[in-house]
Amino acid sequence: MKTNKIIHFLLVLSLVFCLTSGRRQTTIFVIGDSTAAEKSHPDTNPERGWGMVLQGFFDDDILVSNHAVNGRSSKSFLDEGRWQKVLDRIKPGDYVFIQFGHNDEKPKPDRHTDPGTTFDAHLARYVTETREKGGIPVLFSCVVRRNFLSKVDSTTDDESLRNVTYSDEEINSDTLVDTHGAYKDAPRNVARKMNVVFIDANKITHDLEQSLGVVGSRKLHMWFKPGEIPSIPQGRKDNTHYNVYGAHVVAGLLAEAVGKQIKPLRKHVKHFDYIVSKRGRGNYMKLNDALEAIPEGLKTRIYVLDGQWTVTQHQLKNKKVKFTCYPGARIIHRN
Repeated sequence: MKTNKIIHFLLVLSLVFCLTSGRRQTTIFVIGDSTAAEKSHPDTNPERGWGMVLQGFFDDDILVSNHAVNGRSSKSFLDEGRWQKVLDRIKPGDYVFIQFGHNDEKPKPDRHTDPGTTFDAHLARYVTETREKGGIPVLFSCVVRRNFLSKVDSTTDDESLRNVTYSDEEINSDTLVDTHGAYKDAPRNVARKMNVVFIDANKITHDLEQSLGVVGSRKLHMWFKPGEIPSIPQGRKDNTHYNVYGAHVVAGLLAEAVGKQIKPLRKHVKHFDYIVSKRGRGNYMKLNDALEAIPEGLKTRIYVLDGQWTVTQHQLKNKKVKFTCYPGARIIHRN
C-alpha cells in the first residue's frame, strides 16, 4: 500500500513537472541542407537531419526552428525565398545556425557556388542580415560524408542516394577520405573575417566516423539490409544521410560544441537518456517504447518533447524515471 502511494506521488509530481509555464524563448533557427533537414513521414521513414532532432538537446528556454531543406545550397536557399521567411521571424537575441556545402559543390547552376567567391559571399550575406535583425549568426562547416574510398565521386547527387539499394561497398582505405575540399574551409574563413562563432562540424563528424571505423560508421547512416526496415524492403546504402541514431549522436555532439563556444547557450544544453516525440524529433516516437527499453533499476531521464501520454503504475514498476516535458507536452497518470 505504501509503495502504491509513493508511485502515485511520483506520477503526480511528473505531471506537475511536465506542465511547465510558457515564457519568452530564445529561438535557434537552423538553415541548411538535407543533413540537417526535417524529414516527412517519420513513423515509417527512419531518415533524420541533425537539425530535426536538435531540440532534444536544449531545455525549454530554447526553441529550435529548423528550416533546413533537402537538396538546398547556400544559393538556392536564398533564390527560393526560404531565407526571407526566416529573416522575417528573427528577434533580437535569436540565433541562426548556418550550414551549407554539400549541394554548393554540385554542378547544377541553380545550386552551384565556388568557395572563396560566391559561396563565401552567400554565407557573409546570411551573417550580415542576421546581425541587422539583432540576431546572432553561427557558421558551421559541412558534416562529412562517410567515404572510405580514395577516389572521390564528385558527380553523384546526394539526393539520389535514397534510390540506392543495399549492396557491398567499394573501399580501399581505413581512413575517412574528405569529399568537401575547400567547401569545408569557407565557413571558417568567413567566420574569421566577420568575427563569427564557428563550429567545425566537419572535424566533429570526421572524428566520430573515424572512431567507429569502416563497418561501425554505417550505423550512423541510412544503411539497411533488405527486410530490415519495412518501408525500405530492398534496403539502402546511403553514406550522406543520417538515420535516427546517427542524427541524435551528431546533434548531441554539435550541441555540446555550441555550449562550449557560446556562453549564453551553455546552461541550456542538456543530455537525456531518452527523448520522446511523436513527430520524430526524439529517439522514440512513443513513450511506452521508451519505458520498455529502460533496464530495471537504472536511473533514467526521459525528455518528452510533444504529445499527451498516459503512464501507469505498472509501467514504472521497478524503474527509476525522471520525466522532463517541453512546453505543450503532457503526461497523465493512471493507476
